Amino acid sequence: MPRPLETIGNEADVRLAGELAAQGFVRPAPGAIDWLPAAASDPEWQDFAQSWNRLGLDRYMADGGRYRRRRHAALAMTPDAIVRKPHQPHYQSRDYNRLNGDVQRWFDPIEDAIVDSAMMRRLLRGATDCFERAGEGDAPRLWHVELHQFRIEANAHEPGRPTPEGMHRDGVDWVLVMLIDRVNADQGVTEIRIAGRPQIDRFTLAAPGDAVLLDDHRVLHGVTPIRPIDPDRPAYRDVFVATWKEEGGG
Repeated sequence: MPRPLETIGNEADVRLAGELAAQGFVRPAPGAIDWLPAAASDPEWQDFAQSWNRLGLDRYMADGGRYRRRRHAALAMTPDAIVRKPHQPHYQSRDYNRLNGDVQRWFDPIEDAIVDSAMMRRLLRGATDCFERAGEGDAPRLWHVELHQFRIEANAHEPGRPTPEGMHRDGVDWVLVMLIDRVNADQGVTEIRIAGRPQIDRFTLAAPGDAVLLDDHRVLHGVTPIRPIDPDRPAYRDVFVATWKEEGGG
């Protein structure tokens, strides 16, 4: 049985989980959820966001592109602890990633200071609480959580492709996508398709801290390519993505 949303958490968090359960995805209103960053001027946010300047090149792009930089980490989460797992590859089957699937992809690890930061811990705890409320059952969960730092770059000769695999699922239970920054970047429109519904929802994560939470069982998602507004200047889009998969959940 679903957990009784009305008995848990503050009003904004309960409403967020209810909307996620009802429609398969939800975009929190800026400043409405206390575990999401509220101000890019916050020194804690600046330390967190500046780590995106230290990402290594993604060398696994089957399309030959050199427009993506990233780092990766894997965690085990319970109600009582967040434990970093030994560094491991990111793996998706071709069922979920037609471009880069069926390959163990080893990326540079996310820096310890970022994984252990108070901001990261708030994000993970807040999102986990939302997902558990929106899901079924009330027993304590053990989650395998993967963290991804992405920078997508574009120039006058080559667009940057946030999701070169196209509209897709990630093969997990839940997904959090949060914008870190957009610099000289046009487009990059998020597209959402709900299973069994023909229309596509479209919106742009525009400001630092803008986020969307997804039920990966029900939602296909993708992002259109970015292009530089000023072709003579660098352009990039920085995003944090975290995925939750219940351990032993299949």
